[in-house]
Amino acid sequence: MSITNQLLLFKDVVQQGSFSKAAALHDMDNSSLSKQIKKLEATLGVQLLNRSTRSFSLTSAGEEILNQTHVLVDTLNQIHSIADSYQSEPKGLLRITAPIFFGQEYLRPVVAQFMKAYPNVQVTMSLDDKRADIIADHFDLAFRVGKLSESNLIARKIANTNFAVVASKQFVMNHGHPKSIEALIEMPAVVYSNGDVTLDQIRTSETPHSEVMKTFKMRGNYKVSDVRTMMGAVQDGLGYALIDLFNLDRPISESGLMPLLTDHKLSTMDTGIYAIYPHRKQTLLVSEFIRFVQEHIGTPAFWENHIPDYHQLYR
Repeated sequence: MSITNQLLLFKDVVQQGSFSKAAALHDMDNSSLSKQIKKLEATLGVQLLNRSTRSFSLTSAGEEILNQTHVLVDTLNQIHSIADSYQSEPKGLLRITAPIFFGQEYLRPVVAQFMKAYPNVQVTMSLDDKRADIIADHFDLAFRVGKLSESNLIARKIANTNFAVVASKQFVMNHGHPKSIEALIEMPAVVYSNGDVTLDQIRTSETPHSEVMKTFKMRGNYKVSDVRTMMGAVQDGLGYALIDLFNLDRPISESGLMPLLTDHKLSTMDTGIYAIYPHRKQTLLVSEFIRFVQEHIGTPAFWENHIPDYHQLYR
């Protein structure tokens, strides 16, 4: 194995925090990976890691060499980007991560179109509502819904987030049609909750068409960790929900749902739907896939038509 590959293994051991996780990332066994690190140390003539039975730490030499390994990785990525820019069409492996519902509903058909258009492309798509570490987990492209937080990554907004409060018609028959936000939050709600993310608050105007915004806490009688289950529970009449319009996989009239409190302004809470990638210089593979996604979704996104005259509501 070349010293370059050994340095990349060393970097992954540190980023993953364990030999076993780094070995799994490269489909290796622990002993093989450990041997490569020892060979690297022998080649360099310095110890990179202080090892114990349960953990490891970087030596001073290891810290400096890790920093230079990051520079090496950036250089290698730039070389690949330059080479990709001279290709006539995308080819190679594209590794994508995205939230489950967004990936299933909107990326799945795009992947099918993309791979048919470019038969020399391979795609690996990992769907998880918990955000992956794009760099450590070696993803080329991620799709994020919400607020941006990774300042060291490059983000491109592909759609606005647009919220609505919805409930089933049966729910409204049973609980009444709320005329105020105070009446709404006394009703049972279906809340999205996954890991450390619980979306159980509504930021809205206190009175119709007011600019004065206030945050209200929902009565989350039912908390679920995925969008499809949340929408199914709303259709079953278990509660109302605050949703992003992309959560609607069809026109609202076909779902047996109706929007509530449409005369109250809803905050977007500085959120959006973004394509995120590690380097400012996009590869042809990444830029072309983002273009396919953007064309499929449209500008504005086609789901904004799932609630008739939406742009005149919640204002």
